[in-house]
Amino acid sequence: MNKSKQLFTEITSDGQLQMSLKEMDVPVPKPHEVIVRIEAAPINPSDMWPMFGPANLAEASYDADKKVMTAPVFKGMLPRIKSRLDQVLPIGNEGAGTVVAAGDHPAAQALMGKTVGVLSGAVYSEFCCVPMQACIVHNEGTTAKDAASSFVNPLTALGMVETMRMEGHSGLVHTAAASALGQMLNKICLAEDVPLVNVVRNQQQTDILKEIGAKHVCDSSSPSFKADLYKAIEETGATLAFDAIGGGELVSDILTAMEAVGSKDAVGFNTYGSEANKQVYIYGGLDFAPTVLNRAYGMTWGIGGWLLMRFLGKLQPQQVGELHKKVANEINTTFASTFTEELSLEDVMQPQTVLKYNAKKTGEKYLVNPSKA
Repeated sequence: MNKSKQLFTEITSDGQLQMSLKEMDVPVPKPHEVIVRIEAAPINPSDMWPMFGPANLAEASYDADKKVMTAPVFKGMLPRIKSRLDQVLPIGNEGAGTVVAAGDHPAAQALMGKTVGVLSGAVYSEFCCVPMQACIVHNEGTTAKDAASSFVNPLTALGMVETMRMEGHSGLVHTAAASALGQMLNKICLAEDVPLVNVVRNQQQTDILKEIGAKHVCDSSSPSFKADLYKAIEETGATLAFDAIGGGELVSDILTAMEAVGSKDAVGFNTYGSEANKQVYIYGGLDFAPTVLNRAYGMTWGIGGWLLMRFLGKLQPQQVGELHKKVANEINTTFASTFTEELSLEDVMQPQTVLKYNAKKTGEKYLVNPSKA
């Protein structure tokens, strides 16, 4: 355990992405830290930008002797990522494994031998050192593969529902809704009787959600999409949306439908639109095109960004602990994840494999196992 193989990424100021596999010393844990042998780590959409930035992955190449993948970076995008240029950065937001060493703090020592999910930013590694507070302790019998996706998707789905309640809304709209996160959100909303409108982009995704009991699914590729969206928002009363797409007119379409529902019974001269606040949070960037707003939704609305870690920062430690416990207890039901393929650290750097997992296709999810040869 003195050494650990670990993946790193760097974008140089002359426009070159380099992903490399290095051998690093395993640190001695501080009193509040633990060393986790990483046995499973998902590749989430949120990992892609730290890994690749705006690189042209279609032109990637791999040097097996140096264990380095390289790809050119679109030069016009370099100013956007100025803060990370020429820095060698670890990658991998979350993963799971076994605690194999711990600092002197009794709470850290109590984790010895436990299966834990970890949030780190450096889990594409054989061993990872994290604060004990960055661990979700799983129940006996839970495997590392079961626990691999303990943080990003489960806590985001739970955070959406909690945000709804904290801000006084009573229903939700969610885009890219057939994703693993979207399916978890459906299960939560069904169990807690929260009205949810799911926006997807084809019939196959509609079928996925209908199979798990989703009540309101709107296909954005359908000619009747805007009418379907209006009807679903009317039936649910949803005034809060979480958008994973970012680009295009979808955010505007959602606000327009919310306004149409909110002002449908208005009489007289309605200058400022409905009084109910209509809010969209953009939390993803599947489409990097500009967000287009066709302002047809009065004056009581808002658009902002939403990040999981900033949401968790608003909660008391006890509340975060309760969310962690719920994830651990329901990791094989509500928050269960399935994986398309298991990759070694070297597999992650293979250009053809990169193109597969970077496509972010619904129903496909890739798992990194650092111990895999």
